[in-house]
Amino acid sequence: MNYTLHYTSPFGGITLASDGEALTGLWFDGQRYFPNLYGNETGKNSLPVFVQTKEWLDIYFTGRDPGFTPPIKLLTTQFRREVCEIMLTIPFGSTSTYGEIAAIISERRGGEKMSAQAVGGAVGHNPISLIIPCHRVIGNDGSLTGYAGGTELKRKLLKMEGAAFKNGDDV
Repeated sequence: MNYTLHYTSPFGGITLASDGEALTGLWFDGQRYFPNLYGNETGKNSLPVFVQTKEWLDIYFTGRDPGFTPPIKLLTTQFRREVCEIMLTIPFGSTSTYGEIAAIISERRGGEKMSAQAVGGAVGHNPISLIIPCHRVIGNDGSLTGYAGGTELKRKLLKMEGAAFKNGDDV
């Protein structure tokens, strides 16, 4: 069985999805690539993974690093999983670039050329926003490039974390 739960954040509604044991999705309402969740059971507030994820979100939206990751399960391709695993290593308040992620994957694959655009596509399709911090991935020049939730939301999240980026007040 798949379950969903709605969470209200300071930046808008968020939909959580779970298989009952792990978090399988987290999306801002209305963002690009928001999945069709028809048929999922809603309102399972007491699922341990939802309790943990709500705690994570509550801490995060106070502008602090939650310091833990709720159980997640990535239901995606191997390449997108690789990109998500790298994004999980970007610390709170820091950023990385599409090019840096492409270079890491290239190195892991023995020098196989990896395109920053391919990484961008994988970042854009991140199924577990915020917890897998796709908003922390910026352009090679420090600019805010695409974000499935919109660049204004990306700007707000990075400012809340105190991250530096081009045209940000904190640079």
